[in-house]
Amino acid sequence: MQSQSLRYRRVLLKLSGEALKGTDGRGLCPAVLAELAEEVAQTHALGVELALVVGGGNIFRGADGLAAGIERVTGDHMGMLATLINALALQSALERRGLETRVLSALEIRQVAEPFLLRRAMRHLEKGRVIILAAGTGNPYFTTDSAAALRAMEIKAEVLLKATRVDGIYDADPETDPQARFIERIRYLEILDRGLKVMDSTAISLCMDHGLPIVVFNVGRRGSVRRICLGEPVGTAVSAE
Repeated sequence: MQSQSLRYRRVLLKLSGEALKGTDGRGLCPAVLAELAEEVAQTHALGVELALVVGGGNIFRGADGLAAGIERVTGDHMGMLATLINALALQSALERRGLETRVLSALEIRQVAEPFLLRRAMRHLEKGRVIILAAGTGNPYFTTDSAAALRAMEIKAEVLLKATRVDGIYDADPETDPQARFIERIRYLEILDRGLKVMDSTAISLCMDHGLPIVVFNVGRRGSVRRICLGEPVGTAVSAE
């Protein structure tokens, strides 16, 4: 089913690995996966074409490996594999909800995922499949935020949705500063100039250079993805104006 009232018809949803973890702060939480699957299913039912990029911080973050004496490139590859674990978990949750999905990986592991090929990814979207893009860009030193921005450009997404634990962008960390002020709209350059920790500067710059809007929102508020796609004001809108 497709509605003419949709504001966005093709979106890329960026999820952090931390969004999938359980109450113990590690691993994967089945309840969280089920909630995310329901969110995606409700949005997909509107006729929205969905691509997901997920981080791996709930399992392993490449930069953290440095403290353990792991060389950066090796650690980053380990982090990419962590994103693939999360992608497979999301795939399972989505398919239990009745959605047709494909996992496409920037690292070739053909036994569990298709290699990322742009034409193949586009074809899956056109067929109504939810695609989950794993292993970042396949290159060290790039975050999954940068991967999300890059993939959004490649698949011609109309918006990049950045899921967080808070309601959007603030002028300080709202989890530590009770006086932090919520920002409803903000320009790319202002994020970079003020050093706001929204996404890494490479991702913000890439979106700015290509005019891709970003919406930063609280993934814990149910129905947010669906509401954003319908054009409702949710979270913080990032654009050139």
